Amino acid sequence: MRKVGAAMALSQERSRLVRRLGTRKTRVREGLVVVEGVRAAREALMARMEVRFAVTTPRLGELTGGQDLADTLGDSGVEFVEVGDRDLSELSDTEHHQGVLLVVKQPVTDLSEVVQAPRCLILDAIQDPGNVGTLVRAARGFAVDGVIALDGTVDVWSAKAVRASAGAVFTMPVVHARWEEVLPALSEEGVPVLVADSAGRSVREWRERQRFALAVGNEGAGVRPEILEAAAGVVSVPMPGATESLNVGMAGAVLLFELTQEYKG
Repeated sequence: MRKVGAAMALSQERSRLVRRLGTRKTRVREGLVVVEGVRAAREALMARMEVRFAVTTPRLGELTGGQDLADTLGDSGVEFVEVGDRDLSELSDTEHHQGVLLVVKQPVTDLSEVVQAPRCLILDAIQDPGNVGTLVRAARGFAVDGVIALDGTVDVWSAKAVRASAGAVFTMPVVHARWEEVLPALSEEGVPVLVADSAGRSVREWRERQRFALAVGNEGAGVRPEILEAAAGVVSVPMPGATESLNVGMAGAVLLFELTQEYKG
């Protein structure tokens, strides 16, 4: 392991790389992802992601789980540099960093790997990275087999989405694809498409829970018409209270919970 002392600055080349990785174009070209936060960094290490380098500050050891993460980094052989809080703040995508930033190789998943699985989640034109990360995290939590982010959806590998997923994005198949290639692949595998929409039937009425591809769209427009046309069903969250709707992250999580419960009726 090589550790660069706190008195030495992170190289300009690596500083520029971290900043450039804030754009999807650079992430695609370099095949690299920025991971921030104790939990997301820990998940990346546990998933044995290839870490190119890490940047830490003394603050890391003061946070819950931070010292364990620092020890893991120290034992892993990952090359890292310790900098001051201000230096990491200039690189961080968050207002208040957690003393750690990793640059890791982006996992690559083929569409066939996701559509061949019994249950998957489809994200259609979801623009908020926080919602995208929340949905990926929910998908892992409810044992969904993979996530497909359609064109028009924010990059799953953006720093904000990775952080919102709490690192779940590193432990399940996730792929960006176009609907034109997703539909025939799902049809060939016999996986029915369900659309999440507040006007749909209660998800509790959906009987077939062993195989499904749940499509959720942005809160303004919902899913695209082509997905609705191909849907085997339209499902909604049963809400007896006065609230009209949930945001897509919350609604998607509730629907996945219901769909992955054993049907008792």
